[in-house]
Amino acid sequence: MKTITRLLMILTLAVFAACEGPVGPPGPPGDDGLDGLNGENGYLFEIEGSFSPANEYTLYFPFPDGFTTYDTDIVMVYILWDQVESGTGEWLDVWRALPQTVIVNEGVIQYNFDYTVADVEIFIEETVGELLPEETDNQVFRIAVLPAELLTNKSVDINNLDAVMKSMDMNGKAIKKVSMTK
Repeated sequence: MKTITRLLMILTLAVFAACEGPVGPPGPPGDDGLDGLNGENGYLFEIEGSFSPANEYTLYFPFPDGFTTYDTDIVMVYILWDQVESGTGEWLDVWRALPQTVIVNEGVIQYNFDYTVADVEIFIEETVGELLPEETDNQVFRIAVLPAELLTNKSVDINNLDAVMKSMDMNGKAIKKVSMTK
């Protein structure tokens, strides 16, 4: 009796294990890209503007229509701090990540920024009372929007604009220059 029961159990297991339904339809093809980034390695905008009492020492940059940022994106702002001549006579830009603090005899000047998924505000906080034109006029900034996925796969020094641009596979020609009217 035990032998018949065992054979029946083995036969039942074999029948149920062999059951297979029809193959389902294939899923939609994925987008070509880098590890789920859909080819988007980030964006870089360049703006130029002047701080004044009229704009409350704030430059407001709304992200362009059709441009989407996410809560997980990282936004960094860099200021064109200086231009130095290289040994070959070429001028090189010196970029610094914000915030940047300048200590002068009269007090402190700090360039800083805030951002949301819709915009970036770059502003000056100061204790000097009166700012000089070289501290306020025609200031150039680069705003980098980096997908968090990009940074989880790479080790990137986000305080270094060159390293950020390299991680984004971006050169200076790919930067979106935006005119500031305010």
